[in-house]
Amino acid sequence: MATATKALTREELIARAKALGPSLRERAMEAEKLRRVPDASIADLRRAGLLRVWQPKRFGGHELDIHTHLDVISELAKHCASTAWVAGVVHAHTWISAHISEKAQAELYGTDPDFITCAVVAPTRSTAKRVAGGYQLTGFWPFGSGCQHSQWMFLGGQVKDDAGAILDEGEFLIPTREITINDDWHVAGLKGTGSCSVTVKDLFVPEHRFLSMGLLMTGTGPGLKANDSWLYRSAPVPVLDIALCGPALGIARAALETFLAHVKGGRVLAYTSHVQSEWPVSHVDLADAAIRIDMAELLLRRCADDIEAHAHAGKAMSLENRARARMDCAQAVRSCLEAVEILFLTAGGGTLSDKNPLQRASRDIHAINMHGFLALRSNQEVYGRSLLGLPPNTPLI
Repeated sequence: MATATKALTREELIARAKALGPSLRERAMEAEKLRRVPDASIADLRRAGLLRVWQPKRFGGHELDIHTHLDVISELAKHCASTAWVAGVVHAHTWISAHISEKAQAELYGTDPDFITCAVVAPTRSTAKRVAGGYQLTGFWPFGSGCQHSQWMFLGGQVKDDAGAILDEGEFLIPTREITINDDWHVAGLKGTGSCSVTVKDLFVPEHRFLSMGLLMTGTGPGLKANDSWLYRSAPVPVLDIALCGPALGIARAALETFLAHVKGGRVLAYTSHVQSEWPVSHVDLADAAIRIDMAELLLRRCADDIEAHAHAGKAMSLENRARARMDCAQAVRSCLEAVEILFLTAGGGTLSDKNPLQRASRDIHAINMHGFLALRSNQEVYGRSLLGLPPNTPLI
């Protein structure tokens, strides 16, 4: 078991996230050039205990609620969205780790509570077959955010028989040293997340390091015998969905702050006699953006409240509740995108400078909205079908 580490409170963690702000902001452009989070930023996160928000207490974690996760990640995102994105998904993966076998958890945590686990949950282009003592896994997985800094990875895969029939589907826990990381993260948004693709070929994975998706989705994973907190009995898909949303909120808040400083500086609109801070159009756009950010936060807080209330009560969320939670998350990140775009376009041509944080905010918020879990149209369909009493169009609900 990992060495005992003091569990921090919500207030302590938020304060630590704020304290890291200047350093993360200073390294934001470096993250983009490196195409991954700088080593110094990862070291800062680990020292501050900011990667252990959802980690079990018995393994040195804080085991705190969803609201704390949102607060910490959104605060980090105000300064570097890529760093916040990686921290947020690490939280999600420590949540998943609480469900796998106790033997796997003992290997995972070892003596270091500040290890990093990354994941590509979807099975994508992979296949596994049962062999003596475990599984033989081969596949290709894109979007392994933070993989360069990880010690372990969860990779999704389908277990098939010799005829190609699917026997099971789930997550394979693998030491990162046994995985090939492809240097192929060349993108426009969230450039600093290091979300490279990864591959394995004919890799043996012991049976105890496999977590069936069916067990995860039904809250019956073997790890829950020891990790019996309400947190790990929360509905899986809403948890893994909301885990991706904190960066959007932080990006939008930072964009609003940047715009206000820009306008209050006495900027005169090009080819006009208007001082922007006195121009009625700026007032309307500013209010429009601010209320969209407020709406996004309200949706995310409602989603978190709903997940937590059901988990505390020991009740399963209904299909409609879970569909609405996915809808809340998708609409929230879209509202943040709309707010950032209003501010970006109203601020003027100077925002196109590589040094202006508004252009990076626009690129990063678009990238978040393109994540499959957060795609607005897909989530609208899921929620609409649930309102009509129709079966969902996805197993991830």
